[in-house]
Amino acid sequence: EGLSPAIAIQQKAPTRNPRSTVGTTTEIYDYLRLLFARIGRPHCPKCRREIVPQSSQQVIEQVLKLKAGTRIMILAPLVRGRKGEYRELFERIRKEGFVRVRVDKKIYNLEEEISLDKNKKHNIEVVVDRLVINDQVKGRLADSVETALKIAGGIIKVLLFNERDSDFIEEHLFSEHHACVHCGVSLPELSPRMFSFNSPYGACSGCGGLGKKLDVAPDLVVPDQNLAIDEGALLPWSQPITTRRHRWKGAWSGYYYQMLEETASRHHFSLSVSFKKLTENQKRIILYGDGNFEGVITNIERRYRETESDFVKEEIYNKYIRTHVCPVCRGGRLRKESMYVTVAKKSIVDVTVLSIKLAKEFFSSLSLNKKEALIAGKILKEIKSRLDFLINVGLDYITLNRESSTLSGGEAQRIHLATQIGSSLVGVLYVLDEPSIGLHQRDNHRLLDTLRQLRDIGNTLLVVEHDESTIRSADHIIDLGPGAGDEGGRVVCSGTLKKILDSDKSLTGKYLRGELKIPVPEKRRLLNLKKSLEIKGAKHFNLKNINVKIPLGSFTCVTGVSGSGKSTLVQEILYKALARKLYRAKDKPGEHKAINGVNYIDKVIVVDQAPIGRTPRSNPATYTGLFTPIRELLSQLPQARMRGYKPGRFSFNVKGGRCETCKGDGMIKIEMQFLPDIYIRCETCKGARFNQETLQIRYKGKNISDILKMSVEEALEFFKNIPRIRRMLETLYDVGLGYIKLGQPATTVSGGEAQRVKLATELGKRNTGKTLYILDEPTTGLHFADIHKLLDVLHRLTDAGNTVLVIEHNLDVIKTADYIIDLGPEGGDKGGYLVASGSPEAIAGSKKSFTGKFLRSVLR
Repeated sequence: EGLSPAIAIQQKAPTRNPRSTVGTTTEIYDYLRLLFARIGRPHCPKCRREIVPQSSQQVIEQVLKLKAGTRIMILAPLVRGRKGEYRELFERIRKEGFVRVRVDKKIYNLEEEISLDKNKKHNIEVVVDRLVINDQVKGRLADSVETALKIAGGIIKVLLFNERDSDFIEEHLFSEHHACVHCGVSLPELSPRMFSFNSPYGACSGCGGLGKKLDVAPDLVVPDQNLAIDEGALLPWSQPITTRRHRWKGAWSGYYYQMLEETASRHHFSLSVSFKKLTENQKRIILYGDGNFEGVITNIERRYRETESDFVKEEIYNKYIRTHVCPVCRGGRLRKESMYVTVAKKSIVDVTVLSIKLAKEFFSSLSLNKKEALIAGKILKEIKSRLDFLINVGLDYITLNRESSTLSGGEAQRIHLATQIGSSLVGVLYVLDEPSIGLHQRDNHRLLDTLRQLRDIGNTLLVVEHDESTIRSADHIIDLGPGAGDEGGRVVCSGTLKKILDSDKSLTGKYLRGELKIPVPEKRRLLNLKKSLEIKGAKHFNLKNINVKIPLGSFTCVTGVSGSGKSTLVQEILYKALARKLYRAKDKPGEHKAINGVNYIDKVIVVDQAPIGRTPRSNPATYTGLFTPIRELLSQLPQARMRGYKPGRFSFNVKGGRCETCKGDGMIKIEMQFLPDIYIRCETCKGARFNQETLQIRYKGKNISDILKMSVEEALEFFKNIPRIRRMLETLYDVGLGYIKLGQPATTVSGGEAQRVKLATELGKRNTGKTLYILDEPTTGLHFADIHKLLDVLHRLTDAGNTVLVIEHNLDVIKTADYIIDLGPEGGDKGGYLVASGSPEAIAGSKKSFTGKFLRSVLR
């Protein structure tokens, strides 16, 4: 009673649907479609001239401009490219008083028998009149034009003939709707669906509205052209042997090899010659076939299209398929006719490629005539208000055509927030999960202003947040704790900011009042810029051909406002290039000239916040590899050895030791059709996941189920005398996960926890001192105290000789870095420059750097 309707705006992975864009999500694209359908000016896709619907009077005037003495024929097009015999149509036309008809460019008398092939497409036009242009023809021409337009539904064709013979030399198509009088191209009536790439009426025929195509890439099918076919040049039909140093040997299917031998014999080439020495035609035949032989690529495409196996589909996609821009629409997603409709000389595609900021400027400066302004007034108001909301939440750098799947969790959440603001609901409870994610300090005030605006119009906002400025801006704060896991779950303090600051029990309060803080390092590591990874000529997306050095053996932060090019530089260029070099990954890196210094590293690892598993079977113990030594320990106990139990006996993923009633889940799912599924505890094992025989094996009084229910801290004390297990548990404890349960289902692990589990896993591995660790906003979801622990771990990795590269907005992380690469100065087109690089003190001294401006206050 008295509760407001609630809307959750969550920080979650954006939709993977390739048809979802920023424009469609925010509904701006729907208004754009309406705008272009109502005031858009169509142009001919061939000659680019503007197309204006013509009345019968305008058609008559156009025809009368022809040279005197010109012989013309006026036709009424009835059938365009359709199959049939059309006997009834010819009979109806004859009864209406017409004498002749033009079928497939040939004139027939309607009194004669006209026999058409019903399986072929035909064009049928009624001959309405034949005239010679002179001063007396206007009245008759007007009657003929009116007649033709009437029977053909507003379309008329005029043929021009030679003066001496009966061959026509030109034909012109006129329309009361939309048709180019110069090229004869007829356009459909403008409607919103014509601009929808999700509709067959508007989508590009080449890509179906996706803007890109998936094709088998020849360079992935033949990765090494120095090899001959019988040495395994054709990767899909070959198998690797022993090590990478060996050449590929053909593990051929007899059928494929026989077909290749026959094809080689027909086209006179050898299977023993290196692939690069074959002619282009021979390569084409091998890859795409010749009628008798299917071809390797054609074979892969057919298998991908026809297979019902998800495994085979994924295998082919991951190994041989690459995405490229659709050659028909060039990424525009729409049919050609739709892309040649303009408003203020811009097509709908031109508008969607603009950043939000530039789109706002375009619509604000739009000059319309009186009629257009009347029609478009309300549409423009909606578009501009939604653009304003996106700008207010710090997303002025993104474009309307950007795919939703490429957005970060924070960007997706702020887009949903802007959409909700646009709906102007009142009396709603909004629940937001860390809306400040991915937002630079410079733009934080805009987000806070937006949240206050929502509050001021009569809504309630409940925000889960760690950002200091957001906490200080709140009307009421609820501080939970005091610790995490079993040590948390209590209200430590609740009230105004002053109450939190005055609370001795609140860990948050201690950090807010400065009693606890992350210190600035007294001494930073000495860096040798000569020994560094150097990215040269980076110009992917909005990067402006920049050269960037990343000192090796350092803790480096990449900073800058949202959209400045940080992820493009680190993820799209550096990581993909290194993954290709070190692991032979297929993803093509972003545009750059070169990367120097790769010989200094032997591994590159991305530690992100993606889930450590998608099912409850995955947990911290299985992900870190901790479960293996625990199972081995139990299998070595006297009672287990007496029964012949192997380590597999203590796994809930295989038969033998697990409870078969619940298949090792501990829970049983009951499907409820149209109601949510219900999970109940397994009655056989009572949630223990293992059968009774397995549970009888105990170490220090604890069985495998008891061990999985332990927290890391409890397990650390329990296994303190087992070095291998203790060492792995210590890494989990060191990253601040002492509270997490060893068997906690992966589906209940937060993004920040998942990231720290991955860090602990890396810490537990043998260290080479030549690893590059890449982290993208690792502070997401972390409290001040957790960030403190995270930094200790990152600096431990760096002290071991590794290089840690972090994309970050959090000032506590940035101030502890050895080296900073600051991009910007703005986002989108105005970003992509290297603003400054150097120590935090050097960045703080840069007048051009927005990061430096905020860094000054925390370095004092």
